[in-house]
Amino acid sequence: MTTLEKKVDTLKKKVLLADDHPLMRQGIAQLINRESDLEVVAEAEDVHEAMNAIEKYHPDIIVADFTFKESNAIELIKDIRVRWPHMAVLVLTMHNENFYAERVLHVGARGYVTKGEPPANVIDAIRSVLNGRIYVSEKIASQMLDKMVGNRRESGGVLLDGLSDREFEVFEQIGRGLEMREIAKQFHLSIKTVEAHRDNIRKKLNFDNSTELLKHAIQWFLFESGR
Repeated sequence: MTTLEKKVDTLKKKVLLADDHPLMRQGIAQLINRESDLEVVAEAEDVHEAMNAIEKYHPDIIVADFTFKESNAIELIKDIRVRWPHMAVLVLTMHNENFYAERVLHVGARGYVTKGEPPANVIDAIRSVLNGRIYVSEKIASQMLDKMVGNRRESGGVLLDGLSDREFEVFEQIGRGLEMREIAKQFHLSIKTVEAHRDNIRKKLNFDNSTELLKHAIQWFLFESGR
């Protein structure tokens, strides 16, 4: 874990950064530490490190990327909600807002902002979440309103709203090219359970077979990752 061993200014709000890219963490930390009311007290590169850092540093807010090497922000937020139900979480990511924002807000995040936003917007998002408000960009707010009135949006040609959080996670890993046993190991599940999730995904998305599911999952993942 990368931690910042220094005397913490008790007048500043404590920020924990969770991102698996060291250079990205460094840049975000520099941005935050320039503010008179904010201070990065610890950094983490995966869910396990983030949970340990929360236990040790008791931050006021977690600023987390959506995707980690072996997990994602959905799992992190769920774990945080179990142990610290009132902890403020802001997701700061490169991922397309179209779908991910609703997912993370649904499981308990208080805000969602992309790394392509101007620095001032990122700081505004952090302060908004710290003050108990929900923060999303005007773009995603508009998309949510559109959806509420029946204008459903698709991402990469696949509509995923009907999937449970675990089914979405399995779908994402299928799109990454992982086999059933690899997904089972990652999520600490049996292969039969993962296969059951795969079958439920296939049925919900109206795919005829697992090959068709794999093809569309890969297309979706490539679309969302901007490759």
